[in-house]
Amino acid sequence: MPKESKAQKETIERVMHEFKHGELKTRGGAKVKNPKQAIAIGLSEAGASNEQSPKENRQRLKQSKRKEQQGRTAMQEKEGSKTKAELYDEAKRRHIPGRSKMDKVELARALDR
Repeated sequence: MPKESKAQKETIERVMHEFKHGELKTRGGAKVKNPKQAIAIGLSEAGASNEQSPKENRQRLKQSKRKEQQGRTAMQEKEGSKTKAELYDEAKRRHIPGRSKMDKVELARALDR
């Protein structure tokens, strides 16, 4: 079996994470309950399926990367446009414990509480 690229590994990890948390759905909208089906979906989205042509695999990987980028962009918009330093200053003002070890996303969550 050929080695998977870093992009393919990331895509498979994302799909399996969705499966684990019950968020992975089929095209019809039904929740995926079978681990083998989740693996097949992950390989297909990652462009590592041996059931598809190399051209189809490349297209699937591009499609998946676009989907992941849109998800990241939506998450960043949700966090707002504040920098980590601004979030840290706000947490300091509110006396939030553990703020020095938090990253930007954790600071934003702590401030939303």
